[in-house]
Formats: sequence, structure tokens, C-alpha cells
Amino acid sequence: MAQNESSSNKGKFKQEHIFIGTGLNIGFANRSFNLGINPAIGYSITKWLDAGIVTNLNYYSQSPIDNSPYKSQKLSYGAGSFIRIWPVNFFHIQIQPEFNWINSSEKSSVTGTTYKNSYNASSLLVGIGYGSHFLGSRYSYVTLMMDVLEDAKSPYRDQFNDPIPVFRAGFGVYLKPRKQ
Repeated sequence: MAQNESSSNKGKFKQEHIFIGTGLNIGFANRSFNLGINPAIGYSITKWLDAGIVTNLNYYSQSPIDNSPYKSQKLSYGAGSFIRIWPVNFFHIQIQPEFNWINSSEKSSVTGTTYKNSYNASSLLVGIGYGSHFLGSRYSYVTLMMDVLEDAKSPYRDQFNDPIPVFRAGFGVYLKPRKQ
């Protein structure tokens, strides 16, 4: 009877596979800094594959450096989707396309002039990470990602279009925890 019950549920939507969580990210490189939060909702398709939607809010700053007298600051917000593959329970690969709206300002350390601009950009974060994944209960992770699209307007790139490594740590819970 138990075998018939599990095979009849195979391929069906399961409420205990829905999870909510958030990620916190921090990035730094070449006198730049990035800090953000990334709330997400997702579904565990299998024991090893999660997918969902994510929003983000990021702050970025770049201090004047050798070839540029500008201090820049950006505030971006966006939305996207993600796929997290867990080949083993403690290791994952993450792919996260996003679309971002950015408000930026640059101030010249030479003239004191400030320039403000608003624009949008796409990004594709790809990375690997370590964590724990207990289907139907909870998850947590730490991930290192890079934006591979090379869009100079991306919030994950510095003023020379070099990628800023993004360290993201997150956690989540399943909405209907599995009964033990």
C-alpha cells in the first residue's frame, strides 16, 4: 500500500516543496564595495534541484583610484529567477539571471561636480557554493558568484567593467515542513 501511495504522488505538486528565504551578499574588489539583500521564493523540483524567483536590493560604492578621479555610488533593485543544483547535499551550483534598475551618482574629487543617472541592466550571476539542503525542512548556503554577461552597467561590475566577486550567504525554510 505504501508503494502505491508514493508512486501515485510522483510528479505531482507538493506544498512541502515550497520554500522562502533570503540571501545577503557582499562584494569587494579594487577599492569597491557591494552590499545587498535578496529575498526569494522557490520550489524544490527534486532532492537536487531548486528553482524560484528572487528580488534584490544592492548598494555599491567605488572610491577614486589611479585612472579615475570619480567616487561613484549606486543603488539598484531588481528581480530575476534562479536555479540551484545540489549534486551532493553540501555543494551547489547556482545560476541567477536578473534585471536591475540602477540609480547612480558620481562625484569628481578634482572639481566637486556630481553627475546623477538612472538606467537598467541585465546580469547573469553564476557560481558555486557550500551549504546544507534538507528537502521539506530548511536550507542554508554560502555562494561565490560572478556576473558573466559583461554589461558595463551591471551592479556587479566596477567602473572598468571588471567583475566584482559576489559572496552571498542565505537561508530558508519550507512553508509546510515535512512531518517526521
